[in-house]
Formats: sequence, C-alpha cells, structure tokens
Amino acid sequence: IATRLDVPWHVVYVETPELRHLSEKRRLHILKNLKLAQETGAETASLAGSDAIETIVDYARDHNLSNIVVGRDHVRDWRPWYRSFADRVGKHAPDLDVIQVAREEARPDQRQEEPTDESLLDRLNAPWQSFAMSVVFCALATLIAMPLHSVFDLANIAMLFLMAVVLSAVRYGLGPAVAAAFLNVAAFDFFFVPPRFSFAVSDVQYLMTFAVMLTVGLVTAKLTAGLKFQARVASRREQRVRALYEMSRELSGALMPEQIAEISQRFAETGFGARTAIVLADEKGRLQEPIQVPGGVPAVDMGISQWAFDHGAEAGCGTDTLAGSPLLYIPLKAPMRTRGVLVLEPRHQRRLMAPEQRRLLDTFARLTAISLERVHYVDVAQMTTVQMESERLRNSLLSAISHDLRTPLAALVGLADSMSMTQPPLTAQQCEISMSMREEALRMNSLVDNLLDMARLQAGAVKLNRQWQPLEEVVGSAIKATGATLARHRVSVNLPDDLPLLQFDAVLIERVLSNLLENAAKYTPPGSMIGIGTTLGRDYEDISVEDDGPGLPAGKEEEIFKKFERGQKESATTGVGLGLAICRAIVEAHGGTIRAENRRGSGARFVFSLPRGNPPSVDTAEEDVLQEESQK
Repeated sequence: IATRLDVPWHVVYVETPELRHLSEKRRLHILKNLKLAQETGAETASLAGSDAIETIVDYARDHNLSNIVVGRDHVRDWRPWYRSFADRVGKHAPDLDVIQVAREEARPDQRQEEPTDESLLDRLNAPWQSFAMSVVFCALATLIAMPLHSVFDLANIAMLFLMAVVLSAVRYGLGPAVAAAFLNVAAFDFFFVPPRFSFAVSDVQYLMTFAVMLTVGLVTAKLTAGLKFQARVASRREQRVRALYEMSRELSGALMPEQIAEISQRFAETGFGARTAIVLADEKGRLQEPIQVPGGVPAVDMGISQWAFDHGAEAGCGTDTLAGSPLLYIPLKAPMRTRGVLVLEPRHQRRLMAPEQRRLLDTFARLTAISLERVHYVDVAQMTTVQMESERLRNSLLSAISHDLRTPLAALVGLADSMSMTQPPLTAQQCEISMSMREEALRMNSLVDNLLDMARLQAGAVKLNRQWQPLEEVVGSAIKATGATLARHRVSVNLPDDLPLLQFDAVLIERVLSNLLENAAKYTPPGSMIGIGTTLGRDYEDISVEDDGPGLPAGKEEEIFKKFERGQKESATTGVGLGLAICRAIVEAHGGTIRAENRRGSGARFVFSLPRGNPPSVDTAEEDVLQEESQK
C-alpha cells in the first residue's frame, strides 16, 4: 500500500499489561516482524500503554499519518455488543482511514507448534508471598473493622475491605489483588453481614452488595495494576534515556577503540546483564582479534563474526542464523561503512526478547559504531594534519635551499663556458672535463627548478595565465627545449590539422610536455621512437606522449606520480622523482587529469587531458581587436 501511494510507512507494536507476559516464541515473532519491516523501509516503534487503540491513534496523529492498517480479528465473537479492533479504532479516530486486511492462516503443523497464550495465567501467577500478603491485608482490614462495627454503617466497613484490595494491587499486582477481592468479600460476609459468623445471607439485598463490592474491587485492582504498569514503563524509559545519555556523553570523550570497548562493556552489563566484546575490521574487511577488556567475553567465534560482518546481519542466539550459539553477533554499522562486530553474551536471553529492549540494543550498537568511526576519522585527521605540516616545512626548506643553490650553479655554468673560450685552447681532456662540469651544473640547475616549481605549486603561489591558443605551438616549443635530450631519439608528431584552440597556460603546459619527453628519452634506449599525439573527446582533449621502450613496472602506474617516487629506484638514470609530480600538479590546476599505462607489446604511454571549453570564433576575435583599436 505504501509503495503504491509512494508514502512513508510505520510499523508499531504496543505493549499493554495484557501483552507483557507473552511467550518467548511470540516475542521472537514480533521482533522478526519489526526487523523485516525496518529492512523493507518502514520506521518501526515499540510503544507502551494501557490502551492499545488510544496509543496507536495518538502515534498516528503525532506523526501526521492518515491511514491505519490493522489485521482482522482471529475469531468471531458471538456477543452482539462485541466490536472488532478495527471498528474500535475507527470509532476512536473518525478522522483517520482504517484499512482492515486478512490475516495469514498458519499451516496445521505450525499451529501445533505455536504455544498457547498463557498471558492470563502469567498475570495471575505471582510468588506465594504476594498472595500471603493479600491474606494479611484482608486480616488487618477485618481486625480494624471489628471494633468499628458498632459505630459505622456496613457500607463504610466495606470501604476498608476495598482499600485492602487497592493496597494489594498497588504493591503486588493483579493476581494478588483478584485474590484479595474474593477474600475480602468473603470476610465481609462472614464477619459483618447478619447473621454474623456465617456465610448465610438474611437479606437478598446483601447479594447485590457483594456483587457490587466484588466488581468494584476487581475493577479497582485492574485499574491500579494498569497505573502501576504505566509507572513502571515510564520509570524504565527514564532509565533507558538516562543510560543512553550517560553512554553517549562518555563515548564523546573516548579517543581510542579500547576506551569505547570499556564503556560499551559497562553499559551492556548494567542495561542488558550481558558481557561484550568488540571485533574491529581492517581496511580490507578482515576482522582482527577482539579488543580485550576486563569482564568481557572471553572467547569469540571469529567465523560467525566474519559472517555477520560480511552479510551485515545479526547471528547467534535469538536469530535465524546459528541460533544455538550462546553469543549474539551484531554488525556495527556506521554511516560510512561497517566498522566491526559487537558480540554479546546475555546471562538471561529473555531480557533481550522484549521489543523495547531490542530497540535499545540497536541504539547501543549504533552509538558504538558511530563512536568507532569518529575515532577512526580523528586519527585520519591527525595524520593528515601532520602530513600537511611536514609538507609545508619540507617545501619551505626546499625553496630556501633551491634559492641558495641557483647562484653557485649559475657561476659554475659561466665558468665552464669561459674555460671553453680561453686562449690558448684547452686540451681535449680539459675540454671534456669542462663540458662534463657544464652538463652536471645544468642538470643540477634543472633539479633546482623542479624543486622551486614544486614548492610554488604546493603553496598555491602559481597563478595560471590561461589564454586561448593552439596546441601545436606549445608542442614545438617543448621539442625545441628538449632538443639536446632528444638528439639520439626519433620523434614523431601526429597532430590533426583542425585542432581547436585550448585555454591553458602555455609556459606550464610546455613544462608538462618537456618533462614527459625527457622521461621518455631517459628511460628508453638510443634510437627508439617517441611519439606525440592527440585525441579529441566530447569535453576533453587528450594529449599523449608514448615510447617503445621497456615500459613501466607492473603496479606502479599510479605511484610514479608521487613526489620523490621513481619507476626504478635502483637505476643509473639521473633524477629524484619530481618531474611527473609537477606534471600532475600543473594538469590538475588546469582542471584536467593525467595517467600512465603500458602499451601493448612494449613501451609506455602518458596521457593528460585538458578541458576543451568553448573557444571564441575567429570573427568574434577580430571584432574584439577592431573594438580595442577604435577605443585607442
């Protein structure tokens, strides 16, 4: 019905004084129905009240619900004044629509296994001390009324016996109160109604007195027992709310999973009479050893724990999965993911069968899961803060060192150039040494430039000068800038003639292409082919640099873009692993992406994508130029 109407729906269980002594199987059946409704999208609630109809109607009005769906009564009553549950709901709430549905008939074998409803016997069943005290109250009322018999009228004497019934109901419940009602009527008849000390009645009107007295006593006992039940329910709710408040307050200050486990153990001991254990999962979803806390569960079945974690469902006692286990396994579902498994060992399983207790247990597990997730992300935030601070300090140090190195490196390059032009000319060996010194100085200068660029990019000090321009010019500039490095390689440029304009910073994109070309030249043998190409996509243009060398190490396609990470750590090839990190930072600053992959056969391919955007047309550009000239 809710799906067809596309509206939210609620499933409500009302625990009345008549239903609080249901058998364990009936309670399990109710819990399963509530859980099934919750899994299918319903909002469930377990309420308590002396009148189920009034409680349901109040709940519907509080939540602005317009339809109430109830099941048809089990049997038809022969009494002409009897009204079905649906009729009574409709009479109590004429402004709400009541929908009555048929009940599902149980199979014969299921009806045989279904236990009989012994709620009446359970309500009347009380310790013998309670019934003994009802007799004592009756005797006290009789002793008090004896000297007053000659002073007060019999109607006033009857009030003393009614008071004894009320006291029995308030103190000991419905069963002793019913017994007290019959005892007090009998005592009143025997000791005070003429002829006294006999159950014979001289006047027929006393029979009406006995009937009224018994009826008033029974009704008073029932009402008093109901009020006592309501008071007990309110007290338990207050205790649950206070316990959850105290638990959440303590959990908010926990900074380690071990502290959360200790707090959970204390709450479970007082709230459920159970021992607990928490089994956490690693990032790969494998459960670790349980957190050991004093008084916790000594032994946990890791197989059942892993099953509950993988399936996100409860297992163990009171469930459909491995119900023979004495432990209850509850997955700790947090907003982001399942954090682990909560294991409970209840001393009295019946305490967990009440729907309200199970809802409290679910809330307890959810609080524990949220606290574990909070602690996890606190650790992640602390690690991130430390990494950011370390990165900032490292960038500052690299920037300072790089500035200090530029001057001596420039002096070395100038000195090497001067030596090559001295007169008389240097010997061949001296010229070779001079050229080697110049090349090493230039290499160090390139490394310093990379360090400075990386520091500026990390600090956000680089401002992009994005202009609409053709890609061909930047490709040509990058090849020219790396001409010495590419001298022993073949370079193939495959660019279509109708490439659209792209908006980018020419200096930085040239740096990206230069770094990729230098990498391809350094890690491929002389004479190999290095190709540059483009592919037009719907929203992006892909620029690729590929070679036919040995390719990338397996599994390193993403790691090589990290700072100070090289494809081959033990290699004779010069470099510190900053070139690709700079490429990624520049491309991402343009709103693009970069990736690396191995080609089929041999070789590696680096592809970076830049947004295409909407380039201006040639006519628009000419109009802008003419407008600027006219303004001048």
